[in-house]
Amino acid sequence: MTRTEVAGAGRVVVKVGSSSLTTTEGGIDPDRVRRLVDALAGVRARGSEVVLVSSGAIAAGLAPLGLPRRPRDLPSQQAAAAVGQGLLVHRYHEELARHGVVAGQVLLTVDDVTRRSHYRNAYQTFAKLLELGVLPIVNENDTVATSEIRFGDNDRLAALVAHLVHADLLVLLSDVPGLYDANPADGAATMLGEVGSDADLAAVTLGRRGASGIGTGGMHTKVEAARIATGAGIPVVLTSAELAEQALAGEPVGTVFHPTGRRRPTRLLWLAHATEGKGRVVLDAGAVRAVTERRASLLPAGITRVEGSFSGGDPVDLVDPDGVAVARGLVNYGSDELPGLLGRSTRELARELGSAYEREVVHRDALVLLRRT
Repeated sequence: MTRTEVAGAGRVVVKVGSSSLTTTEGGIDPDRVRRLVDALAGVRARGSEVVLVSSGAIAAGLAPLGLPRRPRDLPSQQAAAAVGQGLLVHRYHEELARHGVVAGQVLLTVDDVTRRSHYRNAYQTFAKLLELGVLPIVNENDTVATSEIRFGDNDRLAALVAHLVHADLLVLLSDVPGLYDANPADGAATMLGEVGSDADLAAVTLGRRGASGIGTGGMHTKVEAARIATGAGIPVVLTSAELAEQALAGEPVGTVFHPTGRRRPTRLLWLAHATEGKGRVVLDAGAVRAVTERRASLLPAGITRVEGSFSGGDPVDLVDPDGVAVARGLVNYGSDELPGLLGRSTRELARELGSAYEREVVHRDALVLLRRT
């Protein structure tokens, strides 16, 4: 993607992190929010659609609650999010109103978009909001989330939302101008202008946590988000929030990640990148080959063991005899029912238990292969 194409993107998802919106004490910085909104309004003024994925709810709730820093325990994080989310969105509403733009809040959890009916509802909500000229503001539903707060980040969420809404461009706004091959604070680091493949990242050293202590992400999470988006055919621009206007205008700032793959079914992208297996099923060598090489469905005959507790419809990891996860899929049986089916053919099960047992354990259309690292 050229910089001209960046400026011409018809539907843009912009992600901004907590440290780019708040003061070091944790309160919302009105000037930073205003500058960001002005940049988004400029994109809208040229006729493009914008979806904003905004962190900052927990950070915005720190000062009102008298908390000196982001809390470590989950209940306090959820309390801060409950206070801060309203404050944050209210500020966006006020700033967007100056440009005659209406905002709409969309709070998501992983479960909202991993099950078929839920992700379809999410897509329909976004489609209608954009059709009505609304600027959706997206965040994880931190007040009820569990693993998302402890392990997740909005960089990954933004990449998945970009795919969900069929975006033409994802812009990740950070507190540094772009991707460097080392810590820019060291003085000898060089910024990469373009990334065409993983090979371009071979010599890059990535951190895992932001330096501010306010956000949960670091450059590592942003690169992973860029990999998710570009792997699904969506180009990415990574730069600082201060350079948002220039980046969205197609000026030569930040780092451009070029697409490396093609668009895939939304549910499979969420399954691969927005879920964790709620259990494990161990496959024999033949089943591993069938799933990974022939892209076949998983049948009971190829399973040797079931681990963990899960229900029908949950994501589970498919592991090889050595315990290495090779795929993830939505299982059709619960962990209480599946052990009695192992090693048996679907024809045999149907004959003995009824036609309902002729179905696959995991259908190939609800299964994704996991990248081995």
